[in-house]
Amino acid sequence: MCARTAHLWTKNAERFPIKIGILWPAEIPMIQNPSIPMTLVRSTVFGLGLFYLLTASASHAATAAENWENNCTKCHGADGKGQTKAGKKLQLKDYSDAAVQEKMKDDEMIKTISEGVFEKGKEKMKAYKDELSADEIKDLVAYIRKLKT
Repeated sequence: MCARTAHLWTKNAERFPIKIGILWPAEIPMIQNPSIPMTLVRSTVFGLGLFYLLTASASHAATAAENWENNCTKCHGADGKGQTKAGKKLQLKDYSDAAVQEKMKDDEMIKTISEGVFEKGKEKMKAYKDELSADEIKDLVAYIRKLKT
């Protein structure tokens, strides 16, 4: 493999050799195409970079099940029954119980997940508004609703 120099046309249509830090395999001929305007090259590179950033950030959004597993199971348990060591200590509600779910309102659950729970000045549950998006919190509420048996 060897480094190559590609000749591109600048915005002012002056021929100008620009070294591009790309390594080309020896069997691929060097690309020299002065008919491609530099603005087209720049806008294409910018567009591809922007597309990559947008798709990469979108693919990092966790599913409700992943958020439940990562943030909630330590206390609430995988099944939502709250029968973990921490859940028993905090006397958590059984989210799989239909009667408990009936008493819970979606808006209250969203507020609780977003702002956390404080009792007597102590944090009982961490706030997740800085870690989860509004859509992720709504999806988490829907996930909790599906725990009902």
